[in-house]
Amino acid sequence: MSVRIATFNVENLMNRFDFSGYRNELRQDRALALFDIADEDEYRELERARTIAHTDDARQLTALATASTRADILCLQEVDNLAALKAFEYGYLFKMIGSGYREKYSTAGNDGRGIDVAVMMRLETADGQPIEFERMTSHAHLTFEALDLYNERLAAMGIEANERIFRRDCLEIDLRIGGRPFTLYGVHFKAMSPPRGDLDGRQASMPVRIAEAVAVRRIIEERFGADKAGEKRWAVCGDLNDYRERVVIGGDAHSGFTFEVAHEAQSSLNILTEGGFCENVVERRPEMDRWTLYHSRGPEERHLCQLDYLLLSPSLAGRNARAMPDIVRAGQPYRTVFPPGQEVERFPRTGWDRPKASDHCPVAITLDIV
Repeated sequence: MSVRIATFNVENLMNRFDFSGYRNELRQDRALALFDIADEDEYRELERARTIAHTDDARQLTALATASTRADILCLQEVDNLAALKAFEYGYLFKMIGSGYREKYSTAGNDGRGIDVAVMMRLETADGQPIEFERMTSHAHLTFEALDLYNERLAAMGIEANERIFRRDCLEIDLRIGGRPFTLYGVHFKAMSPPRGDLDGRQASMPVRIAEAVAVRRIIEERFGADKAGEKRWAVCGDLNDYRERVVIGGDAHSGFTFEVAHEAQSSLNILTEGGFCENVVERRPEMDRWTLYHSRGPEERHLCQLDYLLLSPSLAGRNARAMPDIVRAGQPYRTVFPPGQEVERFPRTGWDRPKASDHCPVAITLDIV
């Protein structure tokens, strides 16, 4: 008996408009920045038209990427709310794969923009085993103080002890697959922030992601027992906004690109994998072929890295030692630089920068539940 699970940051699956760009140029779309707009009313009118026109193509590509995972259970990030998810599933996914992801779960987390984690799943696996929902628990309320995680590094960032740890949530969902228990932890850690002092954006925001990772590990240990957690069936799925290594890109299209793997001295991911607590199964792939996101600030700063994770308990990983995760990259825009031999045929209508399925790639794996 097997189940296929996937994680996918669907990049701002919204059902509302964002007009903040009128007063904040950093949030203004580049297309509108080309025009002389008379007032806020005109800006709102143009932003509605731009968003709607862009969204249809983008969500067709998002749906193609989602369908390509062939997942029975999808852990999603950057979902506005259940209404947005239902509209996406019915208006886009349903047209591609028919009746499928009928069950949808989410809660309002802590993100200031209102983007949440969610889970979408079928009623049964591909081989006909029932997928039964039992319980959903949000951990969005947990504070640094409550878990004794407050420290000087957080204080230096201007964070107070009574603030909430998770920048979105750690959404715990208990299921039964073919009658066997299975628990998912859907997460979306703090994004890398602007540089601060001598620290780059990744290091400047690292204390929060470390606290989030510690909190996730503690939630699992308290649920199953520190000495028993490794024996249970569970997976942490989502966007951790951190990496252990990256593929640094040099050169250019004319002279030829170069690719070099650079390892990081510190990563919040290490908190979760330390001592064999869980396995990052994407690391079963070659180092050059683990990336789920292309980062670029122009020719001087380009790399590929893994931000999207399927972390399996030791028991689940051990019983699926030969299972290899798949990374769906056909929804990446044409500006993404692929290492040699990894090029894929893009989905129809994919653009140079947009439209695209997402800035992230979905990751999926088939697991035997025994």
